[in-house]
Amino acid sequence: MPDNSSDSEQDTRASDECQELDASGLYCPEPVMLLHNKIRDIAAGDVVRLIATDPSTTRDIPKFCLYLGHKLLDNGKQGDKYYYLIKKKPA
Repeated sequence: MPDNSSDSEQDTRASDECQELDASGLYCPEPVMLLHNKIRDIAAGDVVRLIATDPSTTRDIPKFCLYLGHKLLDNGKQGDKYYYLIKKKPA
């Protein structure tokens, strides 16, 4: 049976099964380095939820995704924490 769901629906389903990476308290370049290592260790299409407290991640994480071809599914801020959902690019 063909999968007729949209990419955004598939991304949402994937984000329900994401791996969490907590970089709270770490400063540039450590959150990006941890994310890079985590992305390397997961399968193509898997999702990582990054939590960070460094404001520079608002610049660094989108650039990381753009440069390496990963998809930034969502991002936001709650209190003093920044949240990012990153989907690893297809193989």
